[in-house]
Amino acid sequence: MTIGARVLKTGLAVAVALWIGQLVGLGSPLIAAIAAIFTIQPSIYRSWMQVLEQVQSNVLGAIIAITAVWLIGNTPISVGLVCIGVILLCIRLKTEETIALTLVTVVVIMEAQGQGWLVAWDRLAAILTGMVSAFAVNVVIAPPRHRNRFLKQVEEVQILLSRLLRTAVSNELKENVYRDELNHLRSKLRKLDGFYNLFAEERVWRKNSKLQRARLLIVYKGMLISLERGMSLVEAVEDHYWAVSTSKAWNRLIDRQIETLCGYHEQLLWKWEGKIKPGALAAAPPPEASMLLSELIEKRTDEDMIMRSRLLVITSAVYTYEERLRRLDKLMEQWFHREEKGGETLEEAEDKGE
Repeated sequence: MTIGARVLKTGLAVAVALWIGQLVGLGSPLIAAIAAIFTIQPSIYRSWMQVLEQVQSNVLGAIIAITAVWLIGNTPISVGLVCIGVILLCIRLKTEETIALTLVTVVVIMEAQGQGWLVAWDRLAAILTGMVSAFAVNVVIAPPRHRNRFLKQVEEVQILLSRLLRTAVSNELKENVYRDELNHLRSKLRKLDGFYNLFAEERVWRKNSKLQRARLLIVYKGMLISLERGMSLVEAVEDHYWAVSTSKAWNRLIDRQIETLCGYHEQLLWKWEGKIKPGALAAAPPPEASMLLSELIEKRTDEDMIMRSRLLVITSAVYTYEERLRRLDKLMEQWFHREEKGGETLEEAEDKGE
């Protein structure tokens, strides 16, 4: 088990909120710590949006709580009814993520009304202090580097995808091992999609940096789609290949084509990381290979229509995976061309995108 940056920052945000609460003399610094826990997010952008939504919802909740105490009192039943109303209001405003902390605000303020208005305002100030403390910690301490996490995850997913593709037709893996690996791949792809969204959400302000970042996102999106198409090929082989009888010629050709595509994908990532010599090209498969797969299917007799349909699904998945890899290759070439023209290294341009 590893302790991530978000875990450490949550603990630090709680400590800072408590320290500031005690420093400014808040009556309930513990409430500031609770607010800090709810505010920490995996990205600076999401943390900022969370602060804005939390401020809006909590101020509104505080107003409702104060008004409710003045109109109907702060009995247990009235507090429960107000909480129900606040939940419905947050859903109506589409700020569902702020419901938990807003309810904390409503309860502590309504409960504090019996002790006077100053106590109620003190507790609202504690909540705002916790939110600001958490946001400051998220910005200053180890800001999230989603680009690095995304690229690392891309490499891990490609290695796992390549292993499954290379053994899908040969059926070398044990069934339970294959299932575990396949589920692991699906899980990693979902996580990779989340990393891409986090990176895409981050904001830059300079016009040139925005343009470079947009181009970089296009390349990264191409990486993500290529992996998804590879996953589709794995699923196509699993669903259809073993349900039909294939000729030895088609079997050898599909095995060789998948092996070539795996190598091509691997070399494209090496190319992006700068591991391939300047001027060297990734080993793309010959365009006629996928066409030959279709021709071998067409030679089967009319009695095998269902089998032919299944094999065409596999061939289509192979072609789609190959087409996405070729498109990713072009996107990378365009990026490197602009990089050389602009006189900047890849790392410098990507850091601007952060």
